[in-house]
Amino acid sequence: MKTLVLILGDQLSRDLASLDGFDRERDVVLMVEVADETTYVRHHKQKIAFILSAMRHFAAELGAEGLAVDYVRLDDPGNTGSFTGELARAVARHRPDRIVVTEPGEWRVRRMMDDWPLRLDVPVDIRDDDRFFCSRAEFNAWAGGRKSYRMEFFYREMRRRTGLLMHGDEPVGGRWNFDSENRKRLPASITPPPRGAIAPDAVTREVIAMVAARFADHFGDLDEFGWAVTRRDALAALARFVTESLPFFGDYQDAMARREPFVFHALLSPYLNVGLLGAREVCVAAEQAFRAGDVPLNAAEGFIRQILGWREYVRGIYWLEMPGYAQTNALSAQRPLPWFYWSGETAMNCLAIAIADTRRHAYAHHIQRLMVTGNFALLAGIRPAEIEEWYLVVYADAYDWVELPNTHGMVMFADGGLLASKPYAASGAYIDRMSDYCGSCVYDPRIKTGAGACPFNLLYWNFLIENRSVLGRNPRLAMPYRTLDRMPSQRTRTIVEEARAFLDDLGRDKPGPQSAQPDLFG
Repeated sequence: MKTLVLILGDQLSRDLASLDGFDRERDVVLMVEVADETTYVRHHKQKIAFILSAMRHFAAELGAEGLAVDYVRLDDPGNTGSFTGELARAVARHRPDRIVVTEPGEWRVRRMMDDWPLRLDVPVDIRDDDRFFCSRAEFNAWAGGRKSYRMEFFYREMRRRTGLLMHGDEPVGGRWNFDSENRKRLPASITPPPRGAIAPDAVTREVIAMVAARFADHFGDLDEFGWAVTRRDALAALARFVTESLPFFGDYQDAMARREPFVFHALLSPYLNVGLLGAREVCVAAEQAFRAGDVPLNAAEGFIRQILGWREYVRGIYWLEMPGYAQTNALSAQRPLPWFYWSGETAMNCLAIAIADTRRHAYAHHIQRLMVTGNFALLAGIRPAEIEEWYLVVYADAYDWVELPNTHGMVMFADGGLLASKPYAASGAYIDRMSDYCGSCVYDPRIKTGAGACPFNLLYWNFLIENRSVLGRNPRLAMPYRTLDRMPSQRTRTIVEEARAFLDDLGRDKPGPQSAQPDLFG
């Protein structure tokens, strides 16, 4: 039986399920660069360059092992621009008895695959993606009968199942979670290590040049491209993180700093999500460093929780709740996304810095995403679909399965509390406490209303007022609502008036002279 094995651009792993049983005498690997995948949203230039270069390197590695690889480039003559079209052409070239593929990460691609047997008149074997700790079936079994899905309980189950950071049946250190110890501001006396960017080789330079020409109007810069595009370099990045940054990651994982866009973060999520690294090997590396005495427990646990906990959890939520999940809007948020999310042209220093970092690197760490760009979108009542598409566009690690639950549920509370127990809403005081952004800002987080007041302060209280009918009975918001109820009526009227005036100005936001991103939302 001759098999055509289709490998997608986020499946660049040698132990991929679809490669099991590959016959080097008869079978063929098919890899395709298609226009549909580069433009279904207008991805950051670096994201496109990273994925295409990693694909080309992976195809070359498979070829060097003796596997037959049929690789279709984006600019090859006859490229149809779609997975289905390229599969049809490949079936005509190779006349396979069957097609084998590993299940995709995204709902829209899975729906496409379900049509292939009929459209191509070839049997299609869609195999489970076993690169995750928790299969979709196992997550569904865990979630069965629950009214809400709290990551903490799922995470504990995964710790027990894997044995990571466990001592018998109990967590190492006697606690499951050390998050309360991981909220320190970065002191001026500590300088994080440099990123360790990888210089582009000839293949990557060729891809970068093609992306610069073909996707010139997409968001983002290419000048500081430094991503690893091979497994060897991704493994080196993992080793460098464990040695140089992981010892400090726990303490400062929530810290933000103007001149330190990466702080002590790993920058490994693009490699995990594209397949260059495996989730298990990354978690084991962190655990081994802890057990060797090289990193403290709060750092190892905090890092492992991001992968074994959050990453596995949001994937489970995605497949459990799709396709209807993206349609919910529990807070009825309807304001359009402000233009400054594309241009970075805003007087709010925290947002300007986070967006500038994103433009330069296709990256911002999780607190910049959650508590700056996300917090503003939540407080301002931005339409969930618009901010969700923004996150999918701008980050190198963004795929629908991981981006949508994080943004829809955790950032925007649009699922009404299915994922998070409360909205992650905060005033300017939080940003001031965790960063050095506010000292050079025209707004002052200590000023609550009037001239110079931080917009986050106005919007925070206005958000609670606007959404009281939905959030007023949430027990985790009891304290801020009690504070709100003690405010003089004149102060609350001032907050509402000034917040609404500010939000009205957002509606008049216009593209700035340096903006290159077209209006995605018509």
